[in-house]
Amino acid sequence: MNYSPARALARIFAPAARMGKKYGVEWWILCAGACIIAAILFMALFPGTLAPFNPHQQDTGPQLASPGGAHLMGTDNLKRDVWSRIVYGSRTILGVSVLAALLSSLVGITLGLLSGYSGGILDRILSLIMDSVYVFPGLILAIAFAAMFGPGIINITLAVAVIYIPTYFRLVRGQTLAIKQELYVEAARAIGASGTTILWKYIFPNVIATTVVVFTLNVADAIMIEAALTYLGLGLPPSIVDWGMDLAMGKKYLPSGQWWLITFPGMMISLLALGFTMLGEGLAEILNPRLLER
Repeated sequence: MNYSPARALARIFAPAARMGKKYGVEWWILCAGACIIAAILFMALFPGTLAPFNPHQQDTGPQLASPGGAHLMGTDNLKRDVWSRIVYGSRTILGVSVLAALLSSLVGITLGLLSGYSGGILDRILSLIMDSVYVFPGLILAIAFAAMFGPGIINITLAVAVIYIPTYFRLVRGQTLAIKQELYVEAARAIGASGTTILWKYIFPNVIATTVVVFTLNVADAIMIEAALTYLGLGLPPSIVDWGMDLAMGKKYLPSGQWWLITFPGMMISLLALGFTMLGEGLAEILNPRLLER
């Protein structure tokens, strides 16, 4: 049989088309979000292939040059290439937001499992602490922790991670309270399975699917929080390339007509957050049992 590019492409995209028919528009929302994330992830992992200049280099061209020519997104007041800073800045915002979501999920899921399964005084104490943290608006709480920890990548990651721990805790605790009453858990307990075995072998696999959806949505929110903290001067030092930092430095040039200094970083922040939001919304619909019954 002769090789046909069209036939090869059809074979590659056939599984995606089948999934689209099964899940409908939710699948394509998920795919669109995944494509956005994949593109920015490639930018973060291989910045040298896309950025023509070093992000700190101050002699790339004219000062405050408008977009076009050798400078796709123009230059800033220090003659640095805006596109190169966008490319390298993706590593910072992706790293902080994903790591913050990972840390909060690790702590929140673990505490939720222990609290829901053990009950008693431990459950009451943990629930009281988490409820106390949960009532504070996320951004205000992040500002407080960022001011307390000081600037730096590790510090801002911890400041962002703290605000999402109660979300995972409340979700996992509620599911654990319900699952531990199931017959298969009672049977495992009757045959002598330890509490650790029951938690990680019987309960944890049944709560992880929901936390995956929450994780993607938390990453989207963490992107906005990280950018806001850096914009306010509470996140990262100026020596670190970051989209929020570029927003803060470019705002004073907007009245004089240099719109590109804040437009492109702002668009990238919104685009990355949108990608994770679409991924999370698509997963939420696809993993919804009621949808699968349709």
